[in-house]
Amino acid sequence: MKSKVAELNVTPSHELKIINALALELTTEQLSLLKEQLDIKVTSNHKVELSANSRARRANRPPSVVNDLIEAAPVQYQANYGEGVTIAFLDTGLELFPGLAAQKDGYGRFCGMDFCGSYDAVTDEFSTYNYSEESGHGTHVASIAVNSDRDANGKLYGIAPNAGLLGIKAFDAEGKATYADVIRGIGWAVQEKDRFNLRVLNMSFSGPVRSSYWEDPLNQAVMKAWSEGIVVVASAGNLGATPMTVGVPGNVPYIITVGAMTDNYTPNDLSDDRLADFSSAGPTVEGFVKPDLIAPGGHIAGLMSKQAQIAQEYPKYKLGGNYFEMTGTSQATAVVSGVAALMLANDQSLTPDDIKCRLMSSAQAALNNDGSLAYSVFQQGAGLINAADAVNSTDSACANQDMDIALDIAGLQHYQGPASVDADKNFTIEGQTSGYSQFTDEAVISDKTVSWQGDVATDLLIWKTAVLEVSDSSYEIASVTVDKSPLQSFFETDLLIWKTMLDTDLLIWKTSVDFDSSETIQVNNWVEQQ
Repeated sequence: MKSKVAELNVTPSHELKIINALALELTTEQLSLLKEQLDIKVTSNHKVELSANSRARRANRPPSVVNDLIEAAPVQYQANYGEGVTIAFLDTGLELFPGLAAQKDGYGRFCGMDFCGSYDAVTDEFSTYNYSEESGHGTHVASIAVNSDRDANGKLYGIAPNAGLLGIKAFDAEGKATYADVIRGIGWAVQEKDRFNLRVLNMSFSGPVRSSYWEDPLNQAVMKAWSEGIVVVASAGNLGATPMTVGVPGNVPYIITVGAMTDNYTPNDLSDDRLADFSSAGPTVEGFVKPDLIAPGGHIAGLMSKQAQIAQEYPKYKLGGNYFEMTGTSQATAVVSGVAALMLANDQSLTPDDIKCRLMSSAQAALNNDGSLAYSVFQQGAGLINAADAVNSTDSACANQDMDIALDIAGLQHYQGPASVDADKNFTIEGQTSGYSQFTDEAVISDKTVSWQGDVATDLLIWKTAVLEVSDSSYEIASVTVDKSPLQSFFETDLLIWKTMLDTDLLIWKTSVDFDSSETIQVNNWVEQQ
């Protein structure tokens, strides 16, 4: 039979030895020829379905769209599911649903050579079995990156469903935390990174900027994690398009800071995609361009316990099964963490700077029909993340150039970004004269037709920096002007604690819950779906 099939120049898709059969795709003529030459029985390749109960569970699940929006599916088709790379989520904890407990083929999830688990930074305890969460935020965010469940059409939800998963619980049921707990969580991640092959740290939270980036103790911990080889991904915040609204720790220039876009509920129509109007904008106080890039963050489906506080407070956003819809730069941050895991699974030798470089250089800026930028670089950074291009990129030396993080951590050298503001409150990039770098505090995100295909100019990816002088004298705003209009003067005086921050008797970081609720560090506030 095989020889006769070969004469037809047809290759079997399956050799079914158990029933002595071949599966073939034949034209009517080819089938007639085969029947004339052989005494065979022919049957159609009928479809079968799962049992009703199993099908019903899947049918209740919302469609998976994120992998298609960022072109992660082609990476998964190449058998890259993030295996061998562990992502830690510094958040409100984890509820261990089956999609988070196991990889896509049902095998238990390992972190490096050890069992995955959850570390409680409040109680300073680690467990491989005692997972708990009251909020719902941490589980939802983690599921965007690593969920191994499939929707009714068989599409994976998670971007890196075989990646290792660690929970680091520092936030309470209301999504609030002290600096001390968050910093202890970061310290634990750095201490245990080799044990669990922890390569990516997701930080979907933000707090108010109270000092220069290098003075903030949480930022110092974040910089230490980056310098130790951990890719830190943080949210820009949900304060909207007003300039200089990116919070801590997203204002750290070294790390990857993420803003959000929405597909406008039309995942198959890219023309109406837009920047989310809640997504915080740069520049930072020191003049750095933030966010670095954007990712899907509008009405994202993720796992959440029905008893979680968020699910109880917003019941109308519950989807089928254990799925819940949330919006925010928290969700966008998890998307980028998942892609970073795919990149590291493809090449374990990549450094955090390499990951940032390739993510930014492969991102796709939103363009108007005339080819101009639809949004400022202070709103969209390098543009929308593209997983396939990032994984396949070979770019290098295009992020954090001319900056020495070791000297920065040691307090020997600090840096200023390329942004400045003029008398009319227009923000520009030093050395750029084209209009796309203009940005005012009256920015409004409007519906517009855009295409995600442009590249931000190469020299913007490097984000030119200037070295700041470091002295033993008390901190003064003027010390960071570096011969340009100081962005610090754009702030109202009462928004920053410039001079008192360095007083040793004001080390109130460890008791940050004593601030007003608006002053605490917290996971991103609830944002209406977009």
